[in-house]
Amino acid sequence: MKILKTIMLAAMALTVAGSAQAQAPEKKDVKLGVGGANSLYYLPLALTEKLGHFKEQGLNVEVNDFKGGSQSLNALVSNSVDVVTGAYEHTLRMQVKGQPIVAAIELGRYPGITLAVKKDRTDKIKTIADLKGAKIGVTAPGSSTNMIVQYLMTKAGLKPDDASFIGVGAGPGAVAAMRKGELDAISNIDPMIAMLEASGDAVVLAETRTTEGANKVLGGTMSAAVLYFRRDFIDKNPNTVQALVNALYKTLRWIDKATPEQIADNVPQEYWLGDKALYVTAVKANLQVYSRDGIVSEGSQKRSIGFLQQFDKEIAAATIDASKTWDDRFVKKAATTIK
Repeated sequence: MKILKTIMLAAMALTVAGSAQAQAPEKKDVKLGVGGANSLYYLPLALTEKLGHFKEQGLNVEVNDFKGGSQSLNALVSNSVDVVTGAYEHTLRMQVKGQPIVAAIELGRYPGITLAVKKDRTDKIKTIADLKGAKIGVTAPGSSTNMIVQYLMTKAGLKPDDASFIGVGAGPGAVAAMRKGELDAISNIDPMIAMLEASGDAVVLAETRTTEGANKVLGGTMSAAVLYFRRDFIDKNPNTVQALVNALYKTLRWIDKATPEQIADNVPQEYWLGDKALYVTAVKANLQVYSRDGIVSEGSQKRSIGFLQQFDKEIAAATIDASKTWDDRFVKKAATTIK
């Protein structure tokens, strides 16, 4: 009897060990690209690092911070990074270019991007249509901050190239460029916009930080920040992808229950830009941005395609299969294991 019991226990141990081994990340050291890690657009990433959720999943994640999302995308395509936290629209644009880029978890259900005008230019720029000929600061040309302005301009009867777009990043440099008068308007994310609002340097023209603002600009939810990969990386490293998704999903659950003050206490202090109270205010203004379930819905997919078709001729002329840009297996599994 004792021998039988010993055999059964040994078999169970082997089963558990085999299961654990099967779920271990194939690639523990992961290079992740992002365009503006300190911005609230990418808050879930910052919190995942600080809360230790990557480490819990057996991962060593090296974050490579670029000036904008288009640059982090280029790094992925050139194999300089393994994965990107970036805008969902990039997956659609890359399909048209024959590059299979796939999102595995949604972090933001709204872009959280705000278009603001320099206060001393508001006498001339009162509406989107008045942006013709303006110098507009964006995180980087081709990034989602650039795309949202082009979308708004097209809807207002302008052409995408009726304004000049200047890359200013998503940090203090963007605020400085606005204050120095180098820009007429800026399309950026918090806490940079919050700083410009608080100091009276800028006036908001349109925003997608709230449900109300996103509905007005976009007509509903439109997936923003996601975690995306090259399809071949997913095929070769499914356990690594699952570990990354698990870590970020746990953070989304944490954000849903946390106070703005708790959130501020769990990001690097340099992200406060010297003013914690202002950072907390910015967090409050963006709480509606973050995904509740990590799912890129069919509605968001369709809205994203329609968004790009407004100003991107290549997208407008293409037939896009959004289902090929979204793999829900990993977030669905995370939902059953992460509480």
